Amino acid sequence: MVIANPSAITIQLLIILPLVSDPDHHRYGDHLSPDEADELVKPSEETLGLVHDWLLENGIGRDRLTYSSAKDWVKLSLPISDVERLLDTRYSVYKHEDGTHLVRAPTWSLPTHLHKHIDTIQPTNSFFRGAPRKSNVMPVEDSGKDMSEAQRINAVNPPANITVAQACNVSAVTPLCLRTLYGTINYTPKVPGKNKIGLTNYLNEANNRSDVFLFLQQFRPEAAQAAFEFSIEVINNGDNQQTPDNATQLAEGKDLEGNLDAETILGIDYPTPLIAYNTGGSPPFKPDDNTPTDTNEPYLTWLQYVLAQPDLPQVISTSYGDDEQTVPEAYARTVCNQFAKLGARGISLLFASGDDGVGPDGSCFTNDGKNTSAFLPSFPDGCPYVTSVGATKNFNPEVVAFDPRNGFVSGGGFSNYFGRPAYQDAVVQPYVASLGNQFAGLYNKQGRGYPDIAAQGQLFQTVWNGTIRRLDGTSASTPAASAILALVNDALLAAGRKPLGFLNPWLYKRGYQAFTDILEGSAMGCGTSGFPAVKGWDAVTGFGTPYFPKVKAAALHSYRSYP
Repeated sequence: MVIANPSAITIQLLIILPLVSDPDHHRYGDHLSPDEADELVKPSEETLGLVHDWLLENGIGRDRLTYSSAKDWVKLSLPISDVERLLDTRYSVYKHEDGTHLVRAPTWSLPTHLHKHIDTIQPTNSFFRGAPRKSNVMPVEDSGKDMSEAQRINAVNPPANITVAQACNVSAVTPLCLRTLYGTINYTPKVPGKNKIGLTNYLNEANNRSDVFLFLQQFRPEAAQAAFEFSIEVINNGDNQQTPDNATQLAEGKDLEGNLDAETILGIDYPTPLIAYNTGGSPPFKPDDNTPTDTNEPYLTWLQYVLAQPDLPQVISTSYGDDEQTVPEAYARTVCNQFAKLGARGISLLFASGDDGVGPDGSCFTNDGKNTSAFLPSFPDGCPYVTSVGATKNFNPEVVAFDPRNGFVSGGGFSNYFGRPAYQDAVVQPYVASLGNQFAGLYNKQGRGYPDIAAQGQLFQTVWNGTIRRLDGTSASTPAASAILALVNDALLAAGRKPLGFLNPWLYKRGYQAFTDILEGSAMGCGTSGFPAVKGWDAVTGFGTPYFPKVKAAALHSYRSYP
């Protein structure tokens, strides 16, 4: 069980974050140290005292508690029966339609005097599952079926001044294609080690080093050894299986997601160091068990770990999320504020916007008992302190990703929990106005719109179980965009500048001009055409896809007034 303690000082953090992220402010890039960030979110002595007293009255001493670095989260392990008594509730096992299980309590209560001192307690009523954003399209038995002989040669020894037409194939996207399309192919990282990139694995996903090696050997040979050199940090008994999958795991597609992320990032960013965070917290469930051993939320476990680390990668890619309405609003806001804390420390957090457009057909209803027809926004994309990534396909021009073979459509929408942040007003308000009464009542016109940017996300070549598969998803576009932005950080750090940090204020004020606008397609879903791509920002590809030379120049230019 984890208890979140509120802090009035958190308001100061949310004031400081836009300042250090605004290229027009003199504090731009003046990111906080871990200690400075902790100081801004630590709870008052009164709050800690009241929580300690309440727990002690129920037989739980301080020796059984562990704390986050700022003491704004308190963690303890208790039998379910003790938690039920403490929170005056009853836990049950819930089975999702996909066969997964969670132990949750739909309602819970606290003594009145603690209401303003505790923001949330988990696991209780959050049904958030952190589903990976991926879709397996079809096996590719022989890469030659999707790559001409010339393209296979190019992947090993690309010619100088290679063109997008030479490097890219609409049926099989490779690192060479991405590096050429987005303009990183002639850039050599200058400060690897000082600059780093991270990815997250949840739900028993891992990055199989042997598969990553085979991928790099074929598609980025000079980087092949990096498959055995990137760091893996295992959190809360996270999975790090490096042996071959068994029959059950193969049937489940274990590590498709993890391999896709690592292969995409290393294929673009080598030799920039990669750190993979493998977080446990949602173990396999056996129906004859009374309860799983751990049902904590994956983001919470990961956040507690990384916020305690003094040194973190400057960009972290996450390909996991779920419907916003499955997450209690208090919990969502608490987690979102923790993301803000990372942003204030200079960390760029990128999240996949989802693979079902505005929502999967046949499932677009509220879960409040009213079954009202509605689009289904995604969490944590609606959090205003993260950067959400949509997906594109094709090359000349790029268009919104859509694959009729598996129903994949780049996700987009508007949060029902988080209002539109000020940095979005100039572009999101006009977009909403342009829609008129279309989709009226199906979405929150005042909500935080997402995604913010996009990248290629369809038919990625991925080595899994020793063979090549092709994968669709914002699970592909997110590590691709993250890798490109990590190279921008490399250029910034090499020039003596600070990393990009929380991207969105810079992106919406200046950076958007360096992105390629996407004008065709829409976030189809819920039996509708969904939000359309238009000139400028839209709720399916954001500002579009990054072109590295332009993004690098824009980022470096942003520091000219404040060296």
